[in-house]
Amino acid sequence: MTMVCKFLLFESCFLSVSCSWMIPRLTLRQDDSPLQQIYSKNVSYTVFCLGNGSEKLFIGTLNRVLELHNDRVVKNFTLPKIGGDHESIHEYVITVIEEFQDWLIVCGTNGHKPKCWKMDVRTNDSSAVVVESFSGSGISPSIYSQNSLSLVVDRDLYAAAPLYSDGTSLQFRRLAGSQIKLWMNGPWLTEPTFISAFVASRPEDPMNEKIYLLFRERNSDDSPEADPWISRVARVCKTDQGGPKSILQNIWTSFLKARLVCAIPGESLYFNRLQDIFVLHSNNWKQSLVYALFSSSWNATAVCIYSLAELDDIFENSSFKGYDDDIPNPRPGTCVRDSRSLPIQTIRITKNHPEMTEWVHPIQKDTPLYISNNQIYTKIAVDRVQTSEKMYNVLLLATDTGTIHKILEHNSKTFIISETSLCHGPAPVLSMKLHSEKRKLFVGYPGQMSVLDLQRCQDYNTSCEDCVLARDPYCAWTENGCTSQTERGIQNIATGVPHICSTNSAPKRRKRDVSSSFSTTPIVHIVPKGLPFYLSCPIDSHHATYSWEHRDESKSCQKTKSDCLYLIPAINTHDYGNYSCVSRERNYKKIVKVYQLHGPSEPRSPNRALKLTVQKQWLFAIFTGLLFIVH
Repeated sequence: MTMVCKFLLFESCFLSVSCSWMIPRLTLRQDDSPLQQIYSKNVSYTVFCLGNGSEKLFIGTLNRVLELHNDRVVKNFTLPKIGGDHESIHEYVITVIEEFQDWLIVCGTNGHKPKCWKMDVRTNDSSAVVVESFSGSGISPSIYSQNSLSLVVDRDLYAAAPLYSDGTSLQFRRLAGSQIKLWMNGPWLTEPTFISAFVASRPEDPMNEKIYLLFRERNSDDSPEADPWISRVARVCKTDQGGPKSILQNIWTSFLKARLVCAIPGESLYFNRLQDIFVLHSNNWKQSLVYALFSSSWNATAVCIYSLAELDDIFENSSFKGYDDDIPNPRPGTCVRDSRSLPIQTIRITKNHPEMTEWVHPIQKDTPLYISNNQIYTKIAVDRVQTSEKMYNVLLLATDTGTIHKILEHNSKTFIISETSLCHGPAPVLSMKLHSEKRKLFVGYPGQMSVLDLQRCQDYNTSCEDCVLARDPYCAWTENGCTSQTERGIQNIATGVPHICSTNSAPKRRKRDVSSSFSTTPIVHIVPKGLPFYLSCPIDSHHATYSWEHRDESKSCQKTKSDCLYLIPAINTHDYGNYSCVSRERNYKKIVKVYQLHGPSEPRSPNRALKLTVQKQWLFAIFTGLLFIVH
């Protein structure tokens, strides 16, 4: 089978229930978080800053900053108004919050005249002291919708933002701190959109620490079949001081860039539009991984993973695009103590040929880690979770409708654990920040900040089998039910097969803790002959198959997004009796719900509290039956 055929088969899976591995197993709603913050009005931009030490979270919205500490809001301060046009009087859109040296730097639009505040938030009251204000040019965009990013490394502030209100002169610059200011050479980039920047720490070799920049830019290939955008990764040396007066003075001398590839090899199916990245840092920088989220021209999205060591190897060993002569020593892009003393030939190659000939490929050469054609993803975070078995990576992907997909990565394959809604109605995710130590994901929406608890083990608490089938690395079955106490709990993350629950080693839940999401006590209905009637039970797993069992017969159900339905067009004598809604997943069979149907003249169950009156049931049966037929 060719790769194209495989892709078309893969694409068709989104329309087939049989491809259950491509849909979330559970659909959940979480709107009960005590940390949820409802804004006074909807916003179009939010920014999060997780403080050093991971105890403080700063949230920037319109005109104000919230500080959360130990799961509660401890400060809510409004920024002072600064003169400007009409926008500054009403709305100051915060675009940057960074912990810089001993202060908190807050920057924003300020009516198309970007401004920054240096703030002291160490006061004990609910306000912050403004130490000074200064121009935000090059740090914050003039309009919040314009592209920008910021990064603090040691005691230096780096940022990418347009210098002018029309969005022009967008560059990555070093703008403040202990080192001299640097900017870029204009021809190096074409209409860039900066996605993220990070530093790879090398405590044993600080002089060779590099800052990596990920972005997409306009493709120089303007042929009709070429995608107009192309994704890139670039790097600069943290110690770069710019060039001598004769060439690249106050300009990066170590800037190099390479194409970042995410594709289905052999078929020219490229995901060219980088959307977001997340870096899983390691103590050894060479073991760090870059998870990159891409979209494509055919409205599909994909996740590709890159090794930082392999990525760096391209910059160290690739030839320079358009340059065929001998490469001088030191090689362009090499970190040195004083870049102003570099040979002119080395700097000239950086100036005129900064692009690598070789491309950066993901660690999975054959295919992306994850592809979706029925969901558009906009943000990504990745958490490392230690289980009783091994360490697993969990992807957290935000959809364009605002839900969060929790996805297990195992042996280069993925399993969608759940889809969780955090706010009422579809809404775009404006920002997302992972707090791995607390196992929480902070999500910014236009009207609120919500928190996804990554350890909501109560969602799989009906039985050991339900807990194991979830394949959630955060949860395990214990004598207290499905909990986050994974060390001595029962898990089978690798396969999810729940046979482990039937072994003697599986802990039994204490009787006082026994609970069930669905009652199997029969629900009694009295239905006269000739009337239509339908049975309904909730779908607790989209990976399970459901059926109705009646008089040793198995009847298929009509599945909706949340229910399994079965229509009896006209009740007759054979239709009376017990109906069990049964789910089957892997090797686990569960009775979800039981109905007991009687005729008006038949003996009735003594549990009269569960009965409906004949008159009400006739009306209910006619109404719901007709609704079912219509749909």
